[in-house]
Amino acid sequence: MFKTLTLLAALIVTSGAHADAPIITKVEASRAGMGWRFDVTLQHPDTGWEHYADGWELIDAAGNQIAYRELMHPHVEEQPFTRSLRNVMLPDGMTKIWVRARCSENGWSEKAFEVSLPY
Repeated sequence: MFKTLTLLAALIVTSGAHADAPIITKVEASRAGMGWRFDVTLQHPDTGWEHYADGWELIDAAGNQIAYRELMHPHVEEQPFTRSLRNVMLPDGMTKIWVRARCSENGWSEKAFEVSLPY
């Protein structure tokens, strides 16, 4: 009985690991000419083409998408990894922005990463 419960608990923990949302570990924002550049570092348990972090977005305080960065392939051997988005135009006076990531299997993460913009 104990072995059965241990195995069941291990299966529940293991299956939950596959459903992990991408984690944003770092965001760097910098002015680049008239726009902004964002360097976003993600960590996700990519397993291959069937399940990988496939994008991130920049959203405002109301949750409106400002920009989107599609990730074109899995990063199984490269974790965490950083990808950039350039020439992002932001409204004048915006002091904060949020970054939210998604994966091919589970969609958008519920948690957004808050970024204070350096002026």
